[in-house]
Amino acid sequence: MARRRSRNLDPAEQDLWQKVARTARAMHSFQRAMSEASAPEAPKPISPPPEPLAQFRVGSKAGGSPVLPPADTATAPVRMDRKAYDRLRRGKLTPDAKIDLHGMTLAEAHPALIGFIMRCHVRGDRLVLVITGKGRTASSDGLIPRRQGALKQDVPHWLRNMPLRPLVLELREAHQRHGGAGALYVYLRRPGRPV
Repeated sequence: MARRRSRNLDPAEQDLWQKVARTARAMHSFQRAMSEASAPEAPKPISPPPEPLAQFRVGSKAGGSPVLPPADTATAPVRMDRKAYDRLRRGKLTPDAKIDLHGMTLAEAHPALIGFIMRCHVRGDRLVLVITGKGRTASSDGLIPRRQGALKQDVPHWLRNMPLRPLVLELREAHQRHGGAGALYVYLRRPGRPV
């Protein structure tokens, strides 16, 4: 490509260039001035001051509710066959498989439950028994308060959330002969059925 040769400006062109150069402003400052003039900032909403924390003394018991609300399995609507549900409620159905989570930590129990439910679903099991235990009855006197029956409280939430949600059709407290309040019946969907 041929290089362009520069030429010298004649005196009239030099005068014109000087006038333009004196009146010109830099573009970035011009754009900044235009944006400041056209868009005034909206005032930020004032948030109310946070509520003061309740006084807490070391050794005193903490109040409040648990992190998750308890999953009430007794009042949930029935989604399975009425005849099978009545047999389940009376303890007449025998579980196809069972898992005992009692004594496990939450970190151990969650993956164990997921694996167990998935294996049972693939095998075609319909009714499985999940033993959670009833939880501690006496409160802990330690510095850090502990939830009562963490597995009993968390397992229903695990079963109602992903990845187990599409596999579970019904969730009920077990009959007394299968563990009562310390166990759950989990009625699984048939493999290959749409949710």
